[in-house]
Amino acid sequence: MCGITGWVSYDRDLRGSAEALDAMTETMACRGPDDRGTWIGGPAALGHRRLAIIDLPGGRQPMTADTPEGPVVIVYSGETYNFTELRRELTGRGHRFTTESDTEVVLRGYLEWGEALPERLNGMYAFAVWDGRQDKLVMVRDRMGIKPFYYYETPDGVLFGSEPKAILANPLARTRVTLDGLRELFTMVKTPGHAFWDGMNEVEPSTVVTLTRNGLRTRAYWTLETRPHTDDRDTTIARVRELLDDIVRRQLVSDVPRCTLLSGGLDSSAMTAIAARQLGERGERVRSFAVDFAGQAENFVADELRGTPDTPFVHDVAELAGTDHRDIVLDSQALADPEVRARVIRARDIPAGFGDMDASLYLLFRAIREHSTVALSGESADEVFGGYLQFFDEEARRAEMFPWLVRMASHFGDDTDVLRADVRADLNLDAYVRDGYAQAVKGVHRLDGESDFEYRMRTISHLHLTRFVRILLDRKDRASMAVGLEVRVPFCDHRLVEYVYNAPWALKSFDGREKSLLREATRDVLPRSVYDRVKSPYPSTQDPGYALALQENVKDLLARPSHRVFDLLDRDRVKRAAHRDAQITQASRRGLERTLDLALWLDLYDPEIVLG
Repeated sequence: MCGITGWVSYDRDLRGSAEALDAMTETMACRGPDDRGTWIGGPAALGHRRLAIIDLPGGRQPMTADTPEGPVVIVYSGETYNFTELRRELTGRGHRFTTESDTEVVLRGYLEWGEALPERLNGMYAFAVWDGRQDKLVMVRDRMGIKPFYYYETPDGVLFGSEPKAILANPLARTRVTLDGLRELFTMVKTPGHAFWDGMNEVEPSTVVTLTRNGLRTRAYWTLETRPHTDDRDTTIARVRELLDDIVRRQLVSDVPRCTLLSGGLDSSAMTAIAARQLGERGERVRSFAVDFAGQAENFVADELRGTPDTPFVHDVAELAGTDHRDIVLDSQALADPEVRARVIRARDIPAGFGDMDASLYLLFRAIREHSTVALSGESADEVFGGYLQFFDEEARRAEMFPWLVRMASHFGDDTDVLRADVRADLNLDAYVRDGYAQAVKGVHRLDGESDFEYRMRTISHLHLTRFVRILLDRKDRASMAVGLEVRVPFCDHRLVEYVYNAPWALKSFDGREKSLLREATRDVLPRSVYDRVKSPYPSTQDPGYALALQENVKDLLARPSHRVFDLLDRDRVKRAAHRDAQITQASRRGLERTLDLALWLDLYDPEIVLG
């Protein structure tokens, strides 16, 4: 895993711009603490920060292949899990390798297959190839959008990077946010290609973006296609397990210490147990880590989302699988620490407003990084197998809107309440969500003869796999790479996604529960407690001390009435939330978190905000 960046300017020789390239590259230091490298040749400049995972001595980047027609240079972030098969095939075609790294396999693969290469890759990746033979830049992102990738068009070329901060370090990029950026921030619709910052775009998942002197062109090399599912229940369950075994085996490959993230839920427990069994066959023991909050187990209060605390289930899995387990216990002081909040915002480049769930994820990853460099996560199984409440909620099923938004306010509170009335009016968030939904459902294709109900459930699955999951994958990547931890997501393997997506909902929920296929496919490795457990989302602290700490931090902010945050937020509403004496509601807590995030982001980035 690494951080990449670069600049193509057809009207200038960038050999005089090494200082700007260095500045862009250094913003990626957290993503790649082990090494750095740059390459400049005429109109192209590439930068790389490396987190060494495979072939530690080799694999340095930018990596170059010299040809008679000109150099071909790559900067690559991620992992290609089928690189050994591709290496074997390329060797048979006459290619010779000087390293054991997957980066060289991707580079040689580009020399062999050109822009048709991505169709052959299995992995999580974002990479750019400068093809000096044709003076073109080729940017590629993995199918599910696991690894981030951004670009910013300039009058004579493009800037690009793993994160917006790399692009914003170049003087050609403006730190400006318009109404559309704020709409993305407050709606959770994840518009494809939208990057929050004005003038910046995401390389969309499963897309190749090619830049030549004639401009940019894009091509999708993979889509989530509708296909008939002809396997019966037993065959489907067996196929799911076969895929999981292969996926986990591939993703355990590493030359550095690896571990699993264990929450005690079905997804992470199944993945951890499979990994433990596979490593046990080689005489190894898997490490596992879980997050917990001080006093949570003793003082846990069940609610609609979380019926049970995680820790007892975590320990059941660790005992049965024989993992080398450690709980990472966090307290309210750490979660509310302004410095931790600032680090999270710097990691994400946006004031995301996820509050303690962002802070705890960052602190969990920071603690894990002291022991491991690679972690496997159960992220995305809910989107693939149908695990969220909205898959079963009749109102969410019927609503002509993004299903996760139906109960969002009741579960987590409405943090848009803190906005000024005039800003709310300008944003017109309801219309933005409606338009985004109408555009999103156009990508769903109905199977011939599919019932209305099955088609609706297909639509809900598609929306989660092409919109919602990308929000969580980006959050996971930024929090982990901010501390130099590579997190792999086995449930995002495109083979599994394609197969389960096309299984009818009646099959995905054949026992009337969530994630029926996954539960049955892994029942032999699960403790009974986890097999029977109802879905519980990522944990959030219930300690009232956290909310009180938020109030104190917001009171400090209110003492600065000229702060720019009050150009966006209603100061009186914020003040009422900060001085509320009764138990703080979920909505008030989210409003406080959003207020602090926005204020810190304004302090850190000093962006130009364009309203209207």
